Amino acid sequence: MTSSLHDGGPLVRVEDVHLTLGSPAGRVNILRGISFTIAAGETVALVGPSGSGKSSLVMVIAGLERPSAGRVLVAGRDLATLDEDGLARLRRDRIGIVFQAFHLLPTMTVHENVAVPLEFAGRRDAFAAAREALAAVGLEHRLRHYPAQLSGGEQQRVAIARAFVANPGLLLADEPTGNLDAATGAVVIDCLFRQHALYGAALMLITHDETIAARCARRIRLRDGQIAADEALTARPEIRHRAR
Repeated sequence: MTSSLHDGGPLVRVEDVHLTLGSPAGRVNILRGISFTIAAGETVALVGPSGSGKSSLVMVIAGLERPSAGRVLVAGRDLATLDEDGLARLRRDRIGIVFQAFHLLPTMTVHENVAVPLEFAGRRDAFAAAREALAAVGLEHRLRHYPAQLSGGEQQRVAIARAFVANPGLLLADEPTGNLDAATGAVVIDCLFRQHALYGAALMLITHDETIAARCARRIRLRDGQIAADEALTARPEIRHRAR
């Protein structure tokens, strides 16, 4: 079970979040009073110039960075109440993450890379589920290959399969096409939205490409660590939910 296990409110709630980090020049305010919610199944583009705080905000939502003030709730869980083990379990069970760099384990096959989060969760069907996830992104024929034997686009599709394999309620994607050429990036984005539609996960996508952003139902624009705009773009698409 994933996003259905919360109080019926928003899947993600960000309340007056601030993030201040040290630097050689002194303390830097990265995020300054960020507040918004994300509904289950919603697609949200996070846009803004470099240095506006987009990646830092995603790190805070994922529990990979602790905010200096404010709070974040995911599926009803207040991240501030969780220790590092609790945050790791939350990510494993409820949050899929796709980075610009693929972060695949080079000494493991594609099949093993996708099965890893399920193995950590003690799932006996880890490899069967990983095979199904890879088939869903068109890579079932690459099971025994290692990451170095794949193209960049194929590696990112493996990363997407790994992010979705546990059927999370929330997917966070940080510039997933940043290291890819335009044609390959388009294939990866199509794959990402197809998986979102199949599994019904909420999607928050960082992108500099306004064409990609326009495929989301909503766009949040950051500037200098604050929300400059939060606007609906399209009607929410119909989602085919997989059984959880």
